[in-house]
This record gives sequence, structure tokens and C-alpha cells, in this order.
Amino acid sequence: MSKSPRTLLSTAAVALAALAATACTSGNPLVPGPKKGQVTVGSANFPENVLLADIYASALKAKGVKVGIRFNVGSREVLYQQVQQGSLTVLPEYNGALLAYLDSKTRAATTAEIDAQLRATLPAKLEILDPSPAEDKNALVVTAATAAKDHLTAIGDLAPYAAALSIGGPPEFKERYQGLPGLKDKYGLTFKSFASLDTAGPITVKALADDSVQVATLFTTDPNIVSHNFKVLTDPQQVFTAQNVTPLAYRASMTPTATATLNEVSAKLNTAALVGMMAQIMNQKRDIDVVADNWLKGAGLR
Repeated sequence: MSKSPRTLLSTAAVALAALAATACTSGNPLVPGPKKGQVTVGSANFPENVLLADIYASALKAKGVKVGIRFNVGSREVLYQQVQQGSLTVLPEYNGALLAYLDSKTRAATTAEIDAQLRATLPAKLEILDPSPAEDKNALVVTAATAAKDHLTAIGDLAPYAAALSIGGPPEFKERYQGLPGLKDKYGLTFKSFASLDTAGPITVKALADDSVQVATLFTTDPNIVSHNFKVLTDPQQVFTAQNVTPLAYRASMTPTATATLNEVSAKLNTAALVGMMAQIMNQKRDIDVVADNWLKGAGLR
């Protein structure tokens, strides 16, 4: 699963994902079905999602729930099929990306709009729990120096300066509505130039840090935002749709305790906390389970 093209599977992982997907749709006995009395927590194959799944699993265990763990399963396509089947009970999703996967023509943008449409679109056997305030979404980012010089806090604040600024992002940012077209439509922004870079990766970070571009698109939980002291500009016009961390669950295997526990996790998790945890994992090389456990203790959930 990925929120965007940021997560690339290796050739072997792709082959395994395809095999798992075939197994799910064909009833292959190699893919387990629901386990009675157990909540099986799954995750996609990138560190942030594993962290979130570890938080879910540890919080559930602390409440006495019998928990199974299947982390690093693969892409959204594989995960969604397995939670539909019940071999996974719950996994951390991103509500906007999940809705776009189910309905490519959706125009829902806010958390409320997205969740309402998800509840109407998901099959009866699946449910989303409460969304977290934590989001991992696209955002426009500037350096602290640029933000201070031009008094920038929101995307709209760029209006007097955009014509003199270069903006960088992945190639598709030039054409997609959640890119230059949306910024022009919602904020009236036309930039001096566009630099085609990678997808919120090291090339983009370097270009922003060395002033090759003055504005760039990164993901809101990217630890580089902390380590480089970048400034994320708020997006009141919702060019970038909500991407709240939200549990997706197989309804029949959830218990009231499990549901209440994960809703409590969501209520206490925010973007700043997620950024801080990812900085520990990516920059300080701390183990995911240790970071997850420390956050749960600090939040009073263990």
C-alpha cells in the first residue's frame, strides 16, 4: 500500500504480492482465514505503516486482546483483499488514498466527506473506525528562511511571491489537480518555473535545501521536515485531500474492546507525534517496536 508512488516493491516482493493476491481471490488455503477470538493486525511494506500497525497491536495487547501480527504484507491491493477475506482483521489505512483506490472519480476532499463516502462504498463486512488527526499527505514546504522572509504560514501567502519562485515536485505534479492546476485554481498561484524532481525523496529535499527551488512538495510526516527545519504551509482550500490515518477493519472479527482501543489510539495520535516517531526511526535508527512502545506509554495507552 502506498499513499502515492513513493513506495516501490522489489521484483521479488511484486511476485509475492501477485501470488498473495491470486490466493486471496481464489480461496487458496495458503492464505489463512479469520482466526476466532484473535485480532490479526496487518501492515503495508513501508516503515511508517509498520510503526502504526505496531502501535495498534501493542495497544490491543495492553487491553488483553489476543493479537496476531502480519506486518510488511505488501501493497494496498493485497492488503485490501486479505482484510476482505478476514485473514487480516485490521490495518492502518489512509482514508483519502483508500477512497481513491475504491472510487477513482471521487471529489471528496475533507475528512468528513471522505469518511462518509467510504462508509457508503465499503462492503458491509468492512468498516473504518475513527480517523486520527494524524495525516501523511502531500504538502507544500519551504525553508525556514523563506518562511521568515516572506511571512509564510499558508499556501495563500505565496500569492505575492509565486511569480518569482521556482517550485519542485514529481513529474505528475505539473498535470494533476493535486498539483499546479489545483494551486492555480484554488489560490491563483502561477510560479516562475517548475522543476521535475523525485516523489518527495532526497532529490527534492536537496533541491529545496540548496535553494534550487524555493517551494517543494513533501509528505507531511517526512522526517526531513524536522531535520532540515522546513516549514509546512497550511492548505485551507484543500488542494491536497485529507489523508487521515484510519483503521480499516473486518467487522466480524472486531470486538467492542478492540474497537474502543483503536479509537482511543486514533484520538491521541497526531501528525506532530507521527513526524517525531518517524524522525527517531529514520534519522536516529531506533527500532520501530521501541518507538511505538514509548509513544503508547507517553499517551497513557500502556
